[in-house]
Amino acid sequence: MNGLTIVGLAVVVFACAYLFYGRWLVKTWGIQPDARTPAYRFEDGKDFAPASKFTVFAHQFSSITGAGPVTGPIIAAMYGWLPALLWIMIGGIFFGAVQDFTALYASVKNDGKSMGKIIEKYVGKTGCKMFLIFCWLFSLLVIAAFSDIMASTFNGFSKTGAQLVPNAAAASISVLYIFVAIIFGIVTRKFNITGKKELAIGLVCIFAMIYAGIANPIFAGRTTWLYMTYAYCFAASIMPMWLLIQPRDYLSVFLLLGMILAGVLGIVVGNPSINMPAYVGFTVANKPMFPILFITIACGAVSGFHSLVSSGTSSKTISNEKDMLTVGYGSMLIESTLGVVSLVIACSAAVNGVLPKATPFAIFGTAIGGYFTMFGIPANISACIVTMCVSALAMTTIDAVTRIGRMSLQEILSNEDGSELTGVRKFCSNTYVATILTLVPSYLLCLGGYLNIWPLFGAANQLLSSLVLIGLAVFLKSTGRKGWMLYVPMVFMFVVTFTALILSVKGIFGKMSAGSFVPMVDGLQLVVALALMFLALMVVKHCGGELLSGKVPEAKDAEQKA
Repeated sequence: MNGLTIVGLAVVVFACAYLFYGRWLVKTWGIQPDARTPAYRFEDGKDFAPASKFTVFAHQFSSITGAGPVTGPIIAAMYGWLPALLWIMIGGIFFGAVQDFTALYASVKNDGKSMGKIIEKYVGKTGCKMFLIFCWLFSLLVIAAFSDIMASTFNGFSKTGAQLVPNAAAASISVLYIFVAIIFGIVTRKFNITGKKELAIGLVCIFAMIYAGIANPIFAGRTTWLYMTYAYCFAASIMPMWLLIQPRDYLSVFLLLGMILAGVLGIVVGNPSINMPAYVGFTVANKPMFPILFITIACGAVSGFHSLVSSGTSSKTISNEKDMLTVGYGSMLIESTLGVVSLVIACSAAVNGVLPKATPFAIFGTAIGGYFTMFGIPANISACIVTMCVSALAMTTIDAVTRIGRMSLQEILSNEDGSELTGVRKFCSNTYVATILTLVPSYLLCLGGYLNIWPLFGAANQLLSSLVLIGLAVFLKSTGRKGWMLYVPMVFMFVVTFTALILSVKGIFGKMSAGSFVPMVDGLQLVVALALMFLALMVVKHCGGELLSGKVPEAKDAEQKA
């Protein structure tokens, strides 16, 4: 089996899934192309802001495509390429894309409400509170993990003190992206620039930023960039969607799609051979395939975080219900394609069935950089572009998740009857204060490093997907829609991820026995892990009870089948 065959097969299967299964879901549940979406009905110039299909797609795809589809498949290749490929394809089509689309669909049909509020409407207030607390804790893990990735990527100095030009140039380009995105958002909104003109201006800005960033690299250490990253997260959380996140995601999507295209074209031209066996074994390096494979490959197959983007931000900018299939289902399949490309790259770089001794980003970046040079791009410029693309994977995630974390905290603090808050709760629910209360604990988690956070993040992420799926199943049942296609994914993901969390807790207690337990790092992780497990059980108890009941309360009949 060669790389071209694997990628070609995956692309064909994903295309068929979109054309047939995705459209079947739309037909089964029903949409109203002429309906006024929440983006128009509640337009406030901040969170609710109507946008074109491509702009919303760019935000959704940029936000969900983090480090996962590169990191996960490359690590999971240790079991062989076949188990990883099968999970990416089956998970992407029947688990991840279905979850992302259904979350977007449910939110648009319910006034752009977040998943927590949807659960409140169809399950109850207790289930909602438990889910929101889970989401907030989960957001801390995401911000911590991806901020560490960004700061490490931008670090302009090696351990010996030598300057790392690609990292510094990528940092410079990223800084430019923030300020140019703000200007781009103001100009396109003020002069109502859309379509081809918006595309042309966007491409010019991208090439100009890449040129200026490479010519003027910014050399700073990891700690400095970590502070800068958290400052950016704060700004992204409090600024209107149209002013920073939307235009930055619009400009970033071309980088991400270009990276995927370069990988696909490189594989087509180079036709690399797969140097890994199809199957290595069930246990590799003392790690069993179940549940590790399904936790390691998260974003490329299914990710609970995606549903928070679908229902937290994207649903508030959808202009037409017809756009939901492309935004929700389509963006996930493209991310799965990136997962397949990453898998092929890793397996083609293996020697005698052994993966290179390098980080997943290093393996992926080296290969993509080589593909860029095949198209005539100089090696030094190629290295800077690839580093920027890798950093963009993290950058486009943390801005959205900080905003989602802040909104989750505000919803946790809100009164159940919708009355105005007073005292401490009013102070803490302030947009600026809620953002700070989200960023500070995530920074403490970040001190433990990306590698320490990732296993817990992966387990929590997949567990979140199970909770989301069971909540969505209740929504579908309560509104008279078929929901059986969600049952297997939600049960499977709950069993897999709860098992993984138990293993994580066991590992932390193992550190206590070995005397290597660090209270500020391992202790905080243990508290978060136990809290996530408790909250998950509470959400399943409330949602599962509602799903198994044969009644549909009157309060749940407000959103009827379209």
